[in-house]
Amino acid sequence: MANASKRGTFRMLSSLALVSVLGTTVLAGCGNNSDNGNAGGNTGSANGGSKTEDSNFHQEGLPIVDQPITLNVLTIRWGSMGDTFTKNAWLQELEKQTNVKINWQVVSSNDWGDQKSVMLASGKLPDVIIGDIAFTNADIVNNLGIFRPLDEYIEKDMPNLKAAMAESPELKKLSTFPDGKIYSMPARLPSRPVSSVQPVINKQWLDKLGLKEPTTIDELYTVLKAFKEQDPNGNGKADEIPYSDSGDLDMNFLAPFGITDLRANHMVVKDGKTEYFPTSEAYKAGMEWAHKLYAEGLIDKETFTQDNTMLTAKRQNPDASLIGFTYQWTPDAVFGPWSKEYEAIAPIAGPDGKKYQLGEPNGMSYRRNEVLITTTNKYPDVTARWADQFYTGEASIQNFWGAIGTTIKKESDGTYTLMDPPDGTSADAWYWDGSLRDFGPKYASPEFEKNIKLDPTSGDGLKLQLDNLGKEFVTEPFPDVMYTSEEYADLPTLTTDIDSYIASTRAKWITKGGIAEEWDGYVKKLNEMGLEKLVKIYNDAFARYQELK
Repeated sequence: MANASKRGTFRMLSSLALVSVLGTTVLAGCGNNSDNGNAGGNTGSANGGSKTEDSNFHQEGLPIVDQPITLNVLTIRWGSMGDTFTKNAWLQELEKQTNVKINWQVVSSNDWGDQKSVMLASGKLPDVIIGDIAFTNADIVNNLGIFRPLDEYIEKDMPNLKAAMAESPELKKLSTFPDGKIYSMPARLPSRPVSSVQPVINKQWLDKLGLKEPTTIDELYTVLKAFKEQDPNGNGKADEIPYSDSGDLDMNFLAPFGITDLRANHMVVKDGKTEYFPTSEAYKAGMEWAHKLYAEGLIDKETFTQDNTMLTAKRQNPDASLIGFTYQWTPDAVFGPWSKEYEAIAPIAGPDGKKYQLGEPNGMSYRRNEVLITTTNKYPDVTARWADQFYTGEASIQNFWGAIGTTIKKESDGTYTLMDPPDGTSADAWYWDGSLRDFGPKYASPEFEKNIKLDPTSGDGLKLQLDNLGKEFVTEPFPDVMYTSEEYADLPTLTTDIDSYIASTRAKWITKGGIAEEWDGYVKKLNEMGLEKLVKIYNDAFARYQELK
């Protein structure tokens, strides 16, 4: 979960080159599909309208259709998770109640990259795509001809989603594409925190050395130095690593300097105005501070050369805990047998005396691109009404944790609690096995969430407890904007070279110093590489987003 809030940006950037090449081909290849998809036996007319006089379709109530129909629904699952979620009792009951049968097409994320390129190039798509991992903003914007605009269907076929958008306007803003239309359905996940990853420290080491939790960067420096020099793991070796990372320095390490990069695009918002932080004085100060720590051995010397496998081996070293400080979703996320030694702490105050926490003031709940209806779908009205069944509180929690009676217990007072997972299974793995979990349509309203009672000692309930440490310090993030097709064409060209240059200079400045002497030349070089054009793209998208209602 720690990187969930960033994954959309990373997937977007990795897909841009592909879609910019495929866009024209795909649109041409799908021209006939749109007509064929609206032929015989459908409930959508050729112009995307509805044929509500079709006696098989009911605009209200259940079943949605008298005679069963089948929809081909594609969804992507992480790694080897498989299709066990399709046994979810709520999903199976929905088929019976609606007469809409689902032919699930489940693809592993390991295989999806190649399969997606073939699918886009051929124009042969399923009726419905579920989950924002499948197609990025760029995929959709560059291939609008194969995805149905949904505004009309939301208005007449989706009272639950329409009401959700009225109650939480962020859903509509998030779902509105640059042309002003909605092509994908959003989600608001239940019981999500405001904070993203938080500072996590080895509490057992603190206690052994008689130290208090650090609250400022000066106190953090003192603690990390003690971790390095005073053998807190007690094995008689100088093997403690105060801080370590893989490939680069985690930008959350610079949070005390006001740098909270939720979208991983180097953009922050301060007092309602955007700023590209790699050219800011705050970033410069953060680099100087990080170099000081590195020079004194408080940042792992292998941070910029090791991969995640090497880092994991250090975090889960079998003989003794080795790592003192990190940023994680929860304290037990990465340390294996040493997990109980760690605890989350409040954000570290920076040079200005203020605390800054990565997160989303509206909650880490909102997602876009959770349902797409393709133009080859013969039953758009039916599909819209089927998808709308997911936008209730009970439906949402059953598609996030698992079905009532299987994973969730509905108490006599109307509240909901989670059952304990089977022996040998983690709670999170159990939820993924039995539900769509992070993916798919959902809407748990703030009012409904009051009825959800979670165990505060583990999983999602623990994260909500930890959220109290930092949520008052959460900064305003750069919003989850969308770009035009022209902007998507320019972004990879600009970001590839610019991001690489920023990363290489960051590694140099932290390991060898020299930022004061090289700063002006560095900024000049970035401008020569097209930084002004890149920032203009970000700012134009930001302005469009701010204008949305």
